[in-house]
Amino acid sequence: MASMRDIKRRRTSISSTQQITKAMKLVSTVKLQKAKTHAEETTPYFNHTYSTVCSILAKAGTVNHPYLQKSESQKKAVITITSNRGLAGGYNSNVVKLITGSDFAKEDVLIYAIGKKGEEALAHRDYEIAAEYNDVMEAPAYMDAQAICTELLKMYSAGEIGEIYLAYTHFKNTVVHVPTLLKLLPVEVDEADIEEQKSSNLMMNFEPNEEEALSLIIPKYISSMIYGALIEAVASENGARMQAMDSATSNAEDMISDLTLKYNRARQGSITQELTEIIAGAEALA
Repeated sequence: MASMRDIKRRRTSISSTQQITKAMKLVSTVKLQKAKTHAEETTPYFNHTYSTVCSILAKAGTVNHPYLQKSESQKKAVITITSNRGLAGGYNSNVVKLITGSDFAKEDVLIYAIGKKGEEALAHRDYEIAAEYNDVMEAPAYMDAQAICTELLKMYSAGEIGEIYLAYTHFKNTVVHVPTLLKLLPVEVDEADIEEQKSSNLMMNFEPNEEEALSLIIPKYISSMIYGALIEAVASENGARMQAMDSATSNAEDMISDLTLKYNRARQGSITQELTEIIAGAEALA
């Protein structure tokens, strides 16, 4: 059995850790409120952007455009959005599992990492890190999403990559965050929607012309999806960290209660032993 001194030292250490986790929980709660409001305000726009682009392409028929042509390249560019800091439960590992658990051949995957934790985890698993944008997570901006989009579309048009994916955490609510792997290009259009458009003979008309219109629409679509994912990822990260720190604080409280009980028992046992020794000594002198 541990001594009273060891128990007291352990309890003091856990109390100090509890103060840290409690402070981190409060910080994450404050950040979450701001990030949650931002995510709830912007998510509908990005959802409609995605559905609108899919609808446009379903009605467009066969369009010859560099952004819509399937490349012979087997390379897949995957934009992974994680955090720069840990202590967020399974937030980062869940995004990494989206990639490691997919059917993508490791040699065909190019990682465009946003967030140090995802970059480190995937590099450790021997995935190729094509570029990192870790500073973006400190203060996500639409210009950052545009810069990433421009680079990837240039490679896609040149045939250096054949597909573009986005791996991030969708913010559903404060306690539910869904790891999501979304294919950005080529845009996946439901076959049923295409057949419906063909049967109705309602095709999309472009003005001034389809190539110029799509050259404006597709980059806007990719940039919007990346920026929307960044906003949701920030909210999800703070929500996950708040939950993790709340659980850690509760666990520390349970451990402190258990150690306090053990300390009191050890102290009671020590007092009982001392009394027994005093009584035994008195009887020996009698």
